[in-house]
Formats: sequence, C-alpha cells, structure tokens
Amino acid sequence: MVKISILADNRVAALAPKGLRGEWGFAAAVDDVLFDTGQTGIVPENAARMGINFDFETVVLSHSHYDHTGGLPDALGQLDDPTLYCHPSVWTRRRLDHDGRRREIGLPYTRETIADQATIVEHTEPVEVAENIYALGEIPRPHPDAAIGMIEADGTLEDDPVRDDQALVVDRDDGLALVLGCGHAGLQNTIEYAESEFEKEVRAVIGGTHLIAFDDETVHQIADDLEGQLELFAGTHCTGADAERIFAQRFPDAFESVGVGSTLVV
Repeated sequence: MVKISILADNRVAALAPKGLRGEWGFAAAVDDVLFDTGQTGIVPENAARMGINFDFETVVLSHSHYDHTGGLPDALGQLDDPTLYCHPSVWTRRRLDHDGRRREIGLPYTRETIADQATIVEHTEPVEVAENIYALGEIPRPHPDAAIGMIEADGTLEDDPVRDDQALVVDRDDGLALVLGCGHAGLQNTIEYAESEFEKEVRAVIGGTHLIAFDDETVHQIADDLEGQLELFAGTHCTGADAERIFAQRFPDAFESVGVGSTLVV
C-alpha cells in the first residue's frame, strides 16, 4: 500500500492540523517520493504540520510550470543530496498571453541553480523512482490534450505542447494508481499510456487532471471511457468545479473531495 499526502493544492481540505496553507499549485508526498513542489515555500511547512518527515531522497517534477516548481529550491534546500527526475525540456522558457499581457509561466530557475541542490536525472521513458513507483515520462497523445502557453523555437513563439508533462504510476497487484500534477498531456492519453506500458488497468486517479480545459460534453465522454473502472477519483488543482461535479455524479462510490491535508492510501 502507498500513502499519498496532499501538500499543496488550491484548497485546504482538512480542519486539522491548524495552520495548513493552500495556493494555486500542487505537490504531494507519494510514500518517500516528493511529487512537485507547489508555487512557493509552503510545502515543507505543510508537511511539518501534517507530521510528515521532510527527508525525501527523490523528487519528481510533473512538468515545468511555476505553480508546480516555484517551491523547488525551498524544498531541495531541506533535503540531503536528493535526486530530481524530470523531462529534459523542463528548463525551456514558457510564456502565456492573457488579456494582452505576456507573462512567464515556466520553471523560474535555471538548470545550473537546481544542479547545485540535487542530482538531476532527465528522462522521457518510464523510470522506477521508488519501489513500485514510476515516473511515466513523455506521454503519446492520440486523444486531445490540455496544453497551454507558448514556447520559443528558432526565435519565434509557437504553441507549447507541454511535452514534459508526466505522471507518477503506482504499480499494484490489482491495477494501477496514477498521481498527476496537471495532466496537460490529457487524462485519456495518460491513462492509456500507463495501461499500455504496465499491462494493467488504471483503478485510481489522484491529482490535477486539467479537465477544466474541456466542456461538459467532453468530460462526460471521458467519464464514459472510465465507466466501471475507477475505484478512486480524487481530482485536485486544475480539475475544475464542473468536472468534479460530473465525476461525483457519475462515480459516487469512487469520488473523493481532497485538498491540502488529505491523505489517501492506494
């Protein structure tokens, strides 16, 4: 069994312990693996309040966006010689045009800065980061994805496919549990790729699914594909209120509302 504790999310779900803080972003402790680091430095603070020892040897980035990586130096600074797993393109500058204003949305630190704090392992294929826990790597996309922003290529700006988006896979005897940071690769694509790589069915989905990017009809279509499959759906961060409502209606026995302070066992 693997314990998953939500350390950063848009909302605080637990009444106790007191002092837990939320922010737009995501981070979770997946057993002894730290998955993402939130937007600021709240992750070590929330972990301490939740009684979680902040002694991770392994950190995995779901993708480069600032709300998942902004807290990286604060987290790494409290660890002893950690290993950081990430896609090689996480260091690329990323931008978003919003209301006529352009802002940086990528990882706000250079590779050289992070290399002073951790051993960096870049990968595009699935890699085991702890016993029965895998970083999935780059995800093929036969179905629509939820990519956002712009990336600079050859001196010009083009749509960013967010190729660095990945999930964690918990490989269990009876199926797979997925932990997603944002799900920019698309929930259907992520599930199908994990199932093809591990030859087991995904039974649990936890984390940011970016279903907020799709209309209700599309969310229902995605739910149709998962009918009779999920034993747990715990969407966070960018899942969106409408998608959560739909999944709660479609899968009442599997749906669980979570946030900072929540702990799940899969």
